[in-house]
Amino acid sequence: MTMSTTFFGVSIDCADAAALAGFWAEVLGRRLADDATAEHAVLLADELSGGPRIAFHRVPEEKLTKNRLHFDLLSETFDAETKRLLGLGARTLRDIEAGDAHWTTFADIEGNEFDLIDG
Repeated sequence: MTMSTTFFGVSIDCADAAALAGFWAEVLGRRLADDATAEHAVLLADELSGGPRIAFHRVPEEKLTKNRLHFDLLSETFDAETKRLLGLGARTLRDIEAGDAHWTTFADIEGNEFDLIDG
């Protein structure tokens, strides 16, 4: 069977596309496309890792509940990365230790959850 579908990227609904995309550009070390506005912004694909395109789109609705999809970030410098994320405007939601695993769930500047995994 031939596959005719390609994973193009991820789209995130938000209140201010340029602001949220700017936050994630700093978090991920990505470049924000030059045409970013409050309505629409794109983080370009990561040329080094081949990561996906990430788009942000303004929607009229507010975020009301937990994300159904979230980013998992892995860091070998967990404590330093935690401080950097907090400095960018992230908020700590919970710290979890399960066996040998340790991660922290954060909220970005619009309240979207993401995890930083100690690794």
